[in-house]
Amino acid sequence: MPPGGGNHPGGRSGGRRPLIALPQRYAASTSALRYEAVVTARALAEAVFRAGGEPFMMLPGPPGEAAARLARCDGLLLPGGGDVAPWRYEDVGGGGEVHDAVYDVDDAQDGFDLALAECALARGLPLLAVCRGLQVVNVALGGSLRQDMGGPESQHRHVVHPVRVASGSVVARALGAERVEASCFHHQCVEALGRGLVATGWAADGTVEALELPDRVGWFASVQWHPEDTAGSDRAQQGLFGALVRAARREERGRSGV
Repeated sequence: MPPGGGNHPGGRSGGRRPLIALPQRYAASTSALRYEAVVTARALAEAVFRAGGEPFMMLPGPPGEAAARLARCDGLLLPGGGDVAPWRYEDVGGGGEVHDAVYDVDDAQDGFDLALAECALARGLPLLAVCRGLQVVNVALGGSLRQDMGGPESQHRHVVHPVRVASGSVVARALGAERVEASCFHHQCVEALGRGLVATGWAADGTVEALELPDRVGWFASVQWHPEDTAGSDRAQQGLFGALVRAARREERGRSGV
């Protein structure tokens, strides 16, 4: 049986597909459009759909509207993307500096993603955070990031490497495994953990690869790697999206009183 549940090709068990908010990313250009665009990684949307969810491509907007817009959704997937502005987690200008490797910072994107994370965490909405998404959650909870992991020799870009996951953790249960091959693309990582977060996954070099909130009400998992890269052929990686959608389906039923 596929990790998304059920024997339908899309993993549905019947009824409406739970709506999974997937904030889009700004792009300066795309090959098919003449102007700037908002985009979503196709592999992410397909992984959600394959698990039985309905990806809701959410246009970034005013942070103050995040809660109302998220209210119609059954789950949230915070995707990868550019770097979070360092001023959001350390005192840049007051002794701290911005590393030369920091790239694609967009304050509007940061503000919206952080607002979504805060709303989802406060509401107990099922939440899967991927790569930058993990970092956004950590910053939203008062944690900090290492602006650069140490250059080309130390960063995890275009790398597939083993990750060890804590036994019994939310991530391990979703993966159905305690060791997986993870597709990574990042030059930053968690430094200080945010409030309530615990590390439950690690690369061989000690880099934190998964974070969880043991005391949170509602399903939550965050991984530093990109499970969507191999989810189409790897049951373990697809399992993360399956777990998100199953939790979102329970959220939907709970709100509808079914």
